[in-house]
Amino acid sequence: MKSRAVRLLSVVAAISFWSVAATLARAEESDSAALAAAMKSATATLQGGLRVSEAQGTPISAKFEIENGKLQLSIYTMKGSDFMEVVADPKTGAIAKAEKITDADDLKEGASQKAAIAKAKVPLLTATETAVNANAGSRAVSIVPELKNGQATAR
Repeated sequence: MKSRAVRLLSVVAAISFWSVAATLARAEESDSAALAAAMKSATATLQGGLRVSEAQGTPISAKFEIENGKLQLSIYTMKGSDFMEVVADPKTGAIAKAEKITDADDLKEGASQKAAIAKAKVPLLTATETAVNANAGSRAVSIVPELKNGQATAR
C-alpha cells in the first residue's frame, strides 16, 4: 500500500513538473511574440540606446523589454562600483529615467556583466553594430555580455 502511494505521488509530481515547464515555455513564447509585436512601433535602436546611456557610465548590457505592459529600452551602465539602469523611450531613444540599481539580484547580474566587459576586446556598441551589419535587415533586440570558460562573449 505504501509503495502504491509513493508511486502515485511520484506520478503526480512528474505531471506537475511537466505542466509547470510547459506553462513557462508558453509564457516565454508569448513574451517573445508580444515583444516582437511591440517592436514594430519602436524607432529607437539598441545601438542608439547604448550611445545615449554613456552619459550615465559605461554600458554593460541593453535590451528592449515589456515592463508593466509597455515597451521600453533598458540599459545597465557602470560607473566605478555603481550600477545604473537607464530607461530610454523606444520611440525617440531619449532617456526617460536613470536610477541607481539597488536590488540584490540586479546587482549580482551587474557584477557578472562588469566582469565580462572587463575581459571584452570590443565595447558592446561595436559588438552590436557588427552583429547587425553581418545580418542585413535584422535589428538588435538585446545584448548581454557573459564569461564562458574565462572568455568574454555576448548573446
